Amino acid sequence: MSTDKTSTSLDKDNASGRGDTNSDAAGTGGGGTAKASAPAVVDAPAAADGAVTAVDPRLLVREQGLSGYVSEFGRKLRAGDLGSLPVVVGLIVICAIFQSLNSNFLSAENLSNISVAMVGTGMIAVGIVFVLLLGEIDLSVGSVSGVSGAIVAVLSVTHGMNEALALVIAIASGAVIGAIHGFFFARLGAPAFAVTLAGLLFWLGFMLQVLGDNGTINLDSEGLVAQLTTYYFSDVAAAYGLAVFAVVVFFLTSFLENRRRDAAGIPSRPLNETLLRTGVLAVVALAAAFMFNQYKGLPLAVVVFLAVLVLTDFVLRRTTYGRKVFALGGSVEASRRAGINVTLIRVSVYSIAGTFAAVGGLFIASKIAAANQSAGTGDLLMNAIAAAVIGGTSLFGGRGRTWNALLGVMVITSIQYGLALQGIATPTQYMITGGVLLATVVIDSVTRKTQKTAGRA
Repeated sequence: MSTDKTSTSLDKDNASGRGDTNSDAAGTGGGGTAKASAPAVVDAPAAADGAVTAVDPRLLVREQGLSGYVSEFGRKLRAGDLGSLPVVVGLIVICAIFQSLNSNFLSAENLSNISVAMVGTGMIAVGIVFVLLLGEIDLSVGSVSGVSGAIVAVLSVTHGMNEALALVIAIASGAVIGAIHGFFFARLGAPAFAVTLAGLLFWLGFMLQVLGDNGTINLDSEGLVAQLTTYYFSDVAAAYGLAVFAVVVFFLTSFLENRRRDAAGIPSRPLNETLLRTGVLAVVALAAAFMFNQYKGLPLAVVVFLAVLVLTDFVLRRTTYGRKVFALGGSVEASRRAGINVTLIRVSVYSIAGTFAAVGGLFIASKIAAANQSAGTGDLLMNAIAAAVIGGTSLFGGRGRTWNALLGVMVITSIQYGLALQGIATPTQYMITGGVLLATVVIDSVTRKTQKTAGRA
């Protein structure tokens, strides 16, 4: 008999606690309705009479029409969750300012050159996104990119090795170097900052040693590496075909995903929103295709970069491995208790960072058609990290996408090219880029505090 009384008392307490929590959730949820689930069996109906069904505001189905967009935007603004919107707006402002100062900024030639120039740094930034998702940093990626260019040049030019094989060895070397850094960090417990700082110095010295006294090795202008940034698909059908293909795949993916969510009783986006998003993507994609065709055509470098972004985004968002990476960025201890092999994930992430650093180094070597002692130095490291952060990846871990690397590197490269068109000196370019990075970090910090206040971090 006493057991029954205890059970009833606990039921009443739990029901009361749920009622308080649900009131808060309903207050922050904004407009919209959620699909009802099957009613739960309650042992104490009297205590549950005043309770409100618990609904996560992030799962609310948004209202239809313009009012739905306004209410959702207000909810996200209060929760500090604006996604990539600030970056997109900033990029538009940057383009408008530089176009007003110089009418050549938005010319097909300049935009095409920006698209190709950003790929090397963008590839490195993709690897940085993986590391930042863990809440860590990798300071060695600049030097590793220089090592990959030196390896290709020495093996293919000095020793006459097949260039494709030399390219594979260079990329594999980057993966191994990253895994070594990950081993010292994850297995031996050394701070990632110290390990990768040591790697920055060590691999810079290694690159200089590989290049030898000459210091510069010119690549074959008709070779495989050189064509990474010099080859263009001149047929107009290539650019338009890729644009149409991307739009169709996006629509089908979104449509089928919404159908699966509907079938599972999970809130999904309405069809009119999917059509709107598809329309916006179509305008952007076709405009880019038109721009490329006004110059030399679709650059091979851009195609490779977009393919990498799609692949890595799929890995992070649609695979078990990606979910484990996000989990570690949220809480290492909780991930360990959930059975995740923390050491393996950390080592693999640093290996991925090293791999993309090597790939980025090959594109940079292709851009200048040479491997030299300045490769991987200067502002490359800071630009790669800045690109990931400016694009929207959090420095605190657990939040970001590889598409952030694209947005961030577009901002940085656009600023650099715009300032160069105005004849502004390099020191000023550094200061402006640093200011943009500082502003982004401040916004990230404020956003994180806002999300904590709203219970979303």
